[in-house]
Amino acid sequence: MDTPLKIAVTGKGGVGKTTVAALLSRALVERGCSVIAVDADPDANLGAAVGICDDDKTVPLTSMPELIEERTGAAPGNVGSFFKINPHVADLPEKLWQEQDGIKLLKMGTVKQGGSGCICPASAMLKALIQNLILYRNEAVIMDMEAGIEHLGRATAQAVNQLVVVVEPGMRSIETARTIRTLARDLHLENICLIANKIRSQSDTNFINENADGLDVIGFLPFDDKLMQADRLRLPAWELCPEALELMRAAYTRIAPQPTD
Repeated sequence: MDTPLKIAVTGKGGVGKTTVAALLSRALVERGCSVIAVDADPDANLGAAVGICDDDKTVPLTSMPELIEERTGAAPGNVGSFFKINPHVADLPEKLWQEQDGIKLLKMGTVKQGGSGCICPASAMLKALIQNLILYRNEAVIMDMEAGIEHLGRATAQAVNQLVVVVEPGMRSIETARTIRTLARDLHLENICLIANKIRSQSDTNFINENADGLDVIGFLPFDDKLMQADRLRLPAWELCPEALELMRAAYTRIAPQPTD
């Protein structure tokens, strides 16, 4: 693969973004890719989804005040202080990631301050590291994001190969997907697709197809108790539900078709 894949996974809360991001990460590793999985969701549990048992003990980047102050010149929470908005971060991935079965996990955390578009030392670090991963690293990057795409600046968004929006058979998740598409297009991110999760019946499949509003649906994951059990046991989804991984392998080929002989 000449150009490393940079995939951002987003969608309404509770639709299964983390499961999809973990399965995509595994599918890429199986294809021989070096993969960085980025947990950029405030409800961070991507580590457990890829099989890192002590992920809950991992400190996210935005909860490292000494590192943030070292790189930006200001401590988090210092209102009105001067700080570097483009801190040096190129050396951080190797220092911060945890690796499990070929997947390198980075836990970003979130900036817990009021006001949209907050510019503070922690958010500067967060955006700088994401920009570095998307624009300058040779690894494939899978980002498990929150419902919006606030972490992506204009240049970063344009370098994302694919925005994958996870939906379930309900109008609220579909409406969230449409909002995300509007935000993405404002950043000139045009490669947007859907993965439908929690599909119980043909009527659920029909609902997704009828309401996709022109977005390409690249995969359907069934509602499966084994996926819920894997989550409860903090096991990778593919250990208890290999069928889900097989479906994600097929979805992956829709994002990055393999060359034919």
